[in-house]
Amino acid sequence: MLSVIIPSYNEEDNILKTACVISKLLDSENIDYELIFINDGSTDNSWELISALAQSDERITGISFSRNFGKESAIFAGLEAAKGDCCVLMDCDRQFPPEVMIEMYNIWLNNDVDVVEGRKRSRGKENGLYRAFSKLFYRLIGSSSGLDMQDASDFKLLDRSAVDALNAMPERLTFFRAMSSWVGFKTEAVYFDVADREAGKSKWSLTGLIKFAINNITSFTSAPMQLVTVFGIITFIISVILGIHTLVMKILGSSAVGFPTVIILQLLTSSIIMFSLGIIGYYLSKIYEEIKQRPRYIIRDIAKKDTQKTTSEKDMTNDEE
Repeated sequence: MLSVIIPSYNEEDNILKTACVISKLLDSENIDYELIFINDGSTDNSWELISALAQSDERITGISFSRNFGKESAIFAGLEAAKGDCCVLMDCDRQFPPEVMIEMYNIWLNNDVDVVEGRKRSRGKENGLYRAFSKLFYRLIGSSSGLDMQDASDFKLLDRSAVDALNAMPERLTFFRAMSSWVGFKTEAVYFDVADREAGKSKWSLTGLIKFAINNITSFTSAPMQLVTVFGIITFIISVILGIHTLVMKILGSSAVGFPTVIILQLLTSSIIMFSLGIIGYYLSKIYEEIKQRPRYIIRDIAKKDTQKTTSEKDMTNDEE
């Protein structure tokens, strides 16, 4: 069975169409499946639509958070709720082409592959600044973690063994794209073109993307902490050079460089110290968030079609009466 996990945040314009498109596609391929919609604290009618879908089809499950916990939490809520032999993550806006999901499923079914990873061949209509920022982000996290993150996406199919490995990871601050690569397993890549959003608007802003990048870089790699050491080495080298220069000038009887140099050096060292303290403080805040061990998310409601009694259960009830 294939479990399709669909995080949703204010997607009332897409939910019904997405469920219809995916269901028809999987039915046409005779694939046993379940759809799991995660309502991530939507403020529109998303949950009402998901609940109606769940009540009309036993293969659809809806999970609603008590508030907006973010897409990463929604992904892991779906992974923990999934019952399938493999799971695939889909965006509710269908910018991940559903047809590629069938290709992923067939690769997993017919080959010795645990993870089928969707990689972006093209990024569709995208702001040039966002594209450059995205490439820089994946280059940084890839080089610091040793993982190949170029053109990575959340569009992945995971075997049950990979899903269980992810669910066993205890950290609260999660980054699915990197964690699903970190767990390993035999992986094959499938390339796709990002489709245009048919309805609704993207929930990402430039500020949100920057925050997303900083959170995920610091939660998955300690590379920024190494900058503190690099700054210290640079400052030490500059200090040695200026110290030698001052000593030589003193021996030669020439006057050393005066007040402006002292001010510049103080500003430089103070800036480096404050920047380094900021990096250390940010990591301390991450440690603080982890050691509190609060849940990744809180479920407010679950929607699923009421199961009817089977014939045997009805017969047993009649016999008891």
